[in-house]
Amino acid sequence: MIPSATGTDSQASRDRRAAARALLAHPMLTAAHSEDLALVRLHAPALRSMFKSTLDYHLVVESTFARLVKGPVSADAPPRPARRPDSIAFTPATYALLSLLCAALLVPGTGEQILISALIEQVRSDAATIGVPVGDTLPERRALVTAIGQLITWGVLTETDGTAGGWGERRDEALLTIHRAVLPHVLARSLSGFDHADDLLAPDPGLADQPRRSLRRKLIENPLVRREDLTDGERDVLSRERSELTRVLAENFGLALEVRSEGALAYDLGGDVTDVAFPGNGRMKQVALLLVGELIERWTAAAGPVVVPWEQVDVVLTELTARHARIWGDEQPANLRADVVALLGEVGLARTTETELVLHPAAARYRPRPRTAPPTRAARRLAGQLELEIP
Repeated sequence: MIPSATGTDSQASRDRRAAARALLAHPMLTAAHSEDLALVRLHAPALRSMFKSTLDYHLVVESTFARLVKGPVSADAPPRPARRPDSIAFTPATYALLSLLCAALLVPGTGEQILISALIEQVRSDAATIGVPVGDTLPERRALVTAIGQLITWGVLTETDGTAGGWGERRDEALLTIHRAVLPHVLARSLSGFDHADDLLAPDPGLADQPRRSLRRKLIENPLVRREDLTDGERDVLSRERSELTRVLAENFGLALEVRSEGALAYDLGGDVTDVAFPGNGRMKQVALLLVGELIERWTAAAGPVVVPWEQVDVVLTELTARHARIWGDEQPANLRADVVALLGEVGLARTTETELVLHPAAARYRPRPRTAPPTRAARRLAGQLELEIP
């Protein structure tokens, strides 16, 4: 719904919260998210102030886009790679192509539109100068299409005539329109002064003495915050200021704080802020959920994490694939393990060692529970509930 500038304070508060949630889910909003962008533009001053004071994030709002510039990923955050439409994670080569495409689009003299063949020619030329091989085989063209698709998703490119997929499969020409205003904001941080790629992931020095902001960032960005990963200052804030932390997360982002002995999480009641929904649809998420249930059932520890040797993980996966062969087909357990474990790592439920899979105690919340029939009228009468329900 298009927001109204004459709404009540309560409606304005709900609109700002919806806009903040949209920015967390999509840090770059363009015309593809026109309603969310309209909300952000309407409440831009309040949102800039809120993100700055709450998380020390910078918000850029222009007429055609909004960009929430987040801080560096914390060292304890689970890896969450970019993914293709079929959920396969980007490879290092795909990331390299994505960077080369952005560089090619920034070449002086490039106009508002460009033919895809000319763009790829520029990418190959740039790649050759730095010794990166970019060939013309079908898999390599598909990798280029994947990287172009990411720029389309972000709103940096628009397929004006033809498609990138058509070029990848049949070499069909396509005309791409470049969103010039948003292109310089793709990178969250300027590369000037950096000597190595790892510098981009260096901790934010401004947060060293700001445990409130760093804890809020971790709760908002990570699906699960482990208590052992918190600094002394963050643990102190979590202990002493839980009520204030709960209020800030609820009022500004609609998140509910859940704290347990093993850690904390900001639970999304709406379920639309996270970039990795779990549990969810899809074979891999079904396998991961069933694997968690089986491992907890067989290796439940009195306290602490569930530690399972890889050999036993493979045994359980083999049993699951045999049990659900009619649905999963002839999927091989060896092929499933890496993807399933990576998914559990992305949502913070698992870590790996050379010999073992370590499930965090929070994984127990996803343990399947037997479904029981509702109590009969006679059973409820015996329990004394029926009289309470009669007015």
